[in-house]
Order: sequence, then structure tokens, then C-alpha cells
Amino acid sequence: MVKPPESQIQPPRLRDWTRAAVRTEIADRALQLFDDYGFDATTVANIAAVAGISARTFFRYFATKEDVVFGDLVPIGESIRSTLAGRPADESAWAALRAAVHVIADIADAEHETALRVTRVASSSASLRARSHEKHAAWASLLTPLIQARLVGPDDPRLAAEALVYSALACLDIALDEWARSDGKRNLRQLIDIAFDAVEQQVVIPGRADA
Repeated sequence: MVKPPESQIQPPRLRDWTRAAVRTEIADRALQLFDDYGFDATTVANIAAVAGISARTFFRYFATKEDVVFGDLVPIGESIRSTLAGRPADESAWAALRAAVHVIADIADAEHETALRVTRVASSSASLRARSHEKHAAWASLLTPLIQARLVGPDDPRLAAEALVYSALACLDIALDEWARSDGKRNLRQLIDIAFDAVEQQVVIPGRADA
């Protein structure tokens, strides 16, 4: 099995860059290693070597290797929440969630190669899959109250809202996995729509538009 490199002849002088630029550069190099050699096989020492930094410096920017893959999830979650909050009041809960999740497709369009690597790597390790569940929980806590406010009729609106939100996030994951399998050649927005349509055609999604 090929191992990640432990050193690099001419590492970049990252200390001369701004903090944000350094963080981005470290993440880019780490993601390439994860994609090429596997997340579990790549050590912090490997990442530090190709980035031209020490392991101690790595930990100034990232608490764990998992943080490199998922980054700061708060801004993305807030962007999804903001989109959901801005949807028309008479739109069904499921349609509003679909529009909100399209934010991820917009990000993938803007940062295609990085998003593709993150998606491939995220499904390659048990620890990363566990981190993905944490991501879902964090995003669900942001989205559930907004969906609950849209629901009409359920005996337990909070539970119903949570079920819809997690179903939407599952559709997103399925679409992302298929997008990665196609090496980014298929349209992610269309894949999201296919997944959402499959659910919508089998169940009646409650919401103001259905009342």
C-alpha cells in the first residue's frame, strides 16, 4: 500500500501567509492526501510535511483531522437556515426544505473540486461518518423550528418537523453520494431534486400548501 509522503523538498512558506489563507492551504493539501491515500492512513505528520509546517502548527488551525474535512459547519448551516426562513409562507414544508438544501449545490458549483473531495473522503471512514451524524444534528436544530412553524395538522408538530428535516438531509446525502460516484459529472441540483421527488411521490408532505 502506498503511504503518504513524510516530507517535501520545497514546502511553501505558510508562515508568511494570512491565517485564513494558511488554513485553506493546509485543508487543500490534507484533502488531497485523504483522497489519494485514505483518511485513516494519512497522519497529521503527513499533512504537516506536505504543507511545510510542524504538527504543532497544524493543531493551531485544526483540533482534529476530522475538522479538516468538515470545516466550520456553522456558516453552511446558517446559510441553509436563512434560505429556509426566506421561503414563501404558503410554500409546503417539503418544497421549502428542497429549496434550502439547494444551497449545498450552489456551494458545490462554486468550489467544485474541493466539494467533490470532501464528499468522497467523508464517506470513507467510520469516524467521518460519525461526524456527519453530528453535522445533521447541528443543522436539524437550526431547521426544525422553522419547519414546525409551517406544519398544519400533526398531533406532534415538533416530531413531524424533525422527521421531515432528517428526511431532507438523507436525500441530500444520497444525492451527494451519487454525485461523487459520477466524479462530479452529474448535476448535483438535479440529483437532489430526484431524491426529493422520490419521497414526495410516495408520501403526502403536510404543510400550509397542503392544508
